[in-house]
Formats: sequence, structure tokens, C-alpha cells
Amino acid sequence: MHFGLTEEQQLLQETVRGFIAGECPPTRLRELFDEGKGHDPALWKGLSEMGLTGLMIPEEVGGAGLELLDMALVMEEVGGGALPGPLLPHALACLAIQLGGDDAQRKRWLPALASGDQIATLALCEQGDVWEAEHFAVSLEGGALRGTKRHVPLAAIADLLVVATADGGFAVLERGASGATIVDEEGIDHSRPIATLTLDGAPAEALANAGPDVAGRVRDAALVLLAADAFGAAWNLTRQTVEYAKSRQQFGAPIAQFQSVKHQLADMATTIEPTRGLFWFAAHAWDREEPGAARDCAIAKAHITECACEIARAAVELHGGIGFTWECDVHLWLKRAMFDQTWCGAPAHHRARIGALGDW
Repeated sequence: MHFGLTEEQQLLQETVRGFIAGECPPTRLRELFDEGKGHDPALWKGLSEMGLTGLMIPEEVGGAGLELLDMALVMEEVGGGALPGPLLPHALACLAIQLGGDDAQRKRWLPALASGDQIATLALCEQGDVWEAEHFAVSLEGGALRGTKRHVPLAAIADLLVVATADGGFAVLERGASGATIVDEEGIDHSRPIATLTLDGAPAEALANAGPDVAGRVRDAALVLLAADAFGAAWNLTRQTVEYAKSRQQFGAPIAQFQSVKHQLADMATTIEPTRGLFWFAAHAWDREEPGAARDCAIAKAHITECACEIARAAVELHGGIGFTWECDVHLWLKRAMFDQTWCGAPAHHRARIGALGDW
């Protein structure tokens, strides 16, 4: 049995890594972060040309037909580069349409989403930090949506909004629909701005085959992709901090030579590296619909995102006084890790689910 990545998967990661390094270096990343729009059409075009906007969409409707594990490997690189943009919610919205739509709906919406000509996002959360379908209150009656969704990523630029409804289903809402109001929220990660979506009779189309099982699958995929993104961010912060410790002089020597600093750097690396297998295995289990896949996805999200935030805080501390300033790039990844930890449910929420799923 082979426990590593295939040559194709390694090449996929190398390609994405090279694209991010060339097209969104720290100087460009900071410009986009300061703008706060969370979207650069040039970057999106590049991602589209590489096929990433339709990575999990079947080939017959214009996608690459790859698996969640492949998308997770892409998200590791995206998190490592703190790449702005709607790739995460776009991929999840496409997945909801693929799993919950009928043939006509898939043929109608997925080709333009796969090519990147249109952008989609996913509206999950409701008031009170509610992320689970069984507690949603947004209703779809007579083709009209009513209710409020919170923390919707990049809602302002999305051509399609896939909205989770009270019955465990999904409805597709087009940009500019009457009765839909989008108000920006003060999110911490400016590379992925969020908004409140208020629905007052907004016309929408229900996905024909959606239901609690599909909603659960989409949620679990989100958990894996957030974990992968956080993993990439944590490893980037570890590498940045090692390089800083080698160059920062104190008492006539690099601080990397100090035993206490060595211990902290070693702790950062040994905290995050063993978690790689968690999101790999969770994605593998999701792809094959293993009986315990939901629990595996929750474990990966809860543990990896929490570890990433711990590493981010350590990176800030090891950068000393400059680490707390806006001019230091470390805060870009710190805020990314915080987004990954909280979006789609905090670790405490998923640990409670882990216990329930394990009959504890």
C-alpha cells in the first residue's frame, strides 16, 4: 500500500506553488490585503487557466473530475501563500450543485463555474454561529428565500450564491436578485471578506436532489479544505520564523542559536507536520464515502486549525516587537489561520460532534 502522493498530485502542488510565488508574492499579497476586496481578476484567471476553478467538477460538464484529496492539496498551497480569492467557497458551491442538482441543473450552471467565467459562493452560517443544517431557519417557499445568512465569503462578487435552507437542502440565487441584500461584515481576514445576506422573498431555484445527506457531505468537504488551508498557512509561518531567527542578531549572534528559540521552532514543526495525515486521510475517507468519514473530517478541522493558530501566535512572539506590527507579514497568515479555525464551526463545536459521532 502506498501512503504518499502520486506523481500527478506532486506536480499539481508544485504548479500551484509556483503560480502563487510568481503571481502573488508578499508585496502583491499585502496590496490585495490592504484593499480588502479579496479578489484579483488576474489571479482568478490564472487559477481558471490551470483548471482549479473546476477541479472537482466532472469532465462531462467542463471540469477536471478530480477528488477532494486533490482539492485539499491545492488548498494547502493556497493557504501557504495566503492567496486571496473565492476558490474555497467557489469549490464548495460547485460541489453542492454537483451533489444536489439534477442533470439539467448541473448542465446549466457547472460549465461556466468550471471555466471560471462565473464565480459562486456558499451561504451556510446563521445567527448565533449556527453551522449545522438541522438548525437552519432560512426557508424556501414558492421559489422565494426568506431569512438571513451570516459570514458569507466574497458574497459581493459572486454570480451565484448557493444558500443552505432549513430542510437540509440548497437553493441557487443569482446575483442582483430582488429581495436579496448584501452587507459587508468586519471580518479579520481581508483576503477573504465576508458579508451578511438578508433574504426577503428573493427568487431562487431549489437543487432537486439536495437534502440532509448532501448538506452533510458539503459541510464535511468544507472541514477538510479548511484544515488543508490552515496546514499550509502553519507550515509557511514555521518556515518564515526559522528564516527570521537565522537573520535576527541578538548579543552578537543569530537568535536561532539560542536554545529556547530552537525549542520553540522545533515545537512549531513537530506540532504541525504530524497533522498532515489527518487531512489526507479525511479527504480519502470522504472520497470513498467511508462510514466514519464525517468524524474524520471533524477531527481534521478541529485539530489542524487549532494547531495552526497556536503556531501563528508563536510566530508572532518569535518575531519580537516587529511581529505585532502591521508592517510584518506574519499577521496575514495569523488572520488566515483564525478564519480557518472559526469558519464552519470552531474546534469546540466539532469536538462535540466527534464525541457524538463516536457514541461517547
